[in-house]
Amino acid sequence: MSFIDDDRPQKKVAHEIGADLSMLSVDELKARVELLKMEIARLEAEAARKASGRQAAESFFRS
Repeated sequence: MSFIDDDRPQKKVAHEIGADLSMLSVDELKARVELLKMEIARLEAEAARKASGRQAAESFFRS
């Protein structure tokens, strides 16, 4: 039995900010763009949720 897990498959990183893009195909680049668009939408939704919660709290304590 090996103590080093070299045989285990490595988790593939979908995208790393600043990564070299020169070796990616057009399809791979488009897939990453879609992935990043979905992540932006998720981040914006969370920011909006937190902003509305903060706004509700501020209005409650101002009353």
